[in-house]
Amino acid sequence: MLPVIIVLIIIAVIAVFLISVYNGLIQRRLRIDEAFAQIDVQLKRRHDLIPNLVNAVKGYMDFEQDVLTKVTEARANAIAAGAQGPAEQAQAENVLTGALRSLFAVVENYPQLKANENVLSLQEQLTTTENQISFSRQHYNATVLDFNQSIQTFPNVLIAGAFGFTKRDFFEAEPAAQEVPVVALR
Repeated sequence: MLPVIIVLIIIAVIAVFLISVYNGLIQRRLRIDEAFAQIDVQLKRRHDLIPNLVNAVKGYMDFEQDVLTKVTEARANAIAAGAQGPAEQAQAENVLTGALRSLFAVVENYPQLKANENVLSLQEQLTTTENQISFSRQHYNATVLDFNQSIQTFPNVLIAGAFGFTKRDFFEAEPAAQEVPVVALR
C-alpha cells in the first residue's frame, strides 16, 4: 500500500509541475499579445493623426505634393502591414517614420505653417504618440525576451516543444527610426 501512495504522490507532484510550467508559458504568451495590442493602439492613433496633418499642410505646400504622397502611401502600407506580423509591421512603420521626418523638414521651409496652431498641435500630438510607441515597443520586446527565454530553458523547453510554443519576433526599429522626429518650429 505504501509504494502505491508514494507513486501517486510522485505522479501528483509531476502533474502539478507540468501544469504550473504550462500555465506560466500561457501567461507569458498572453502578456506578449497584450503588449502588442498596446503598440497597435498607439500606431492606430498615429495613423489617425497623419491624414489630419496632411490636410492641414496641403493648402500651403503646393510644390511639395511628392512629400505628402509619400507620407500617405507610407501610412497605407503601415496599416496594411499590421496584419503581417511584428517584423513586417516594424519595417513599414520605420518607412512611415522616415516619411514623417521628411514632412516635418519641409514644414520648416514654410513660415505660415510654423505659425499655424492646427499644424503645431498635430505635430505635438504626433511627437507624443511617437514617445508612446517607443515605450510600448520597449514593453513588448521585454515580454518577448522573457517568453523566449522561458521556452528555451530547461525544463520548460521540454513542455514548450511538446505544446507548440515557438519563439516570438521582436518589434525592431531601424537605427535611424529609433529617434523621435524633431519638431523645431520656433
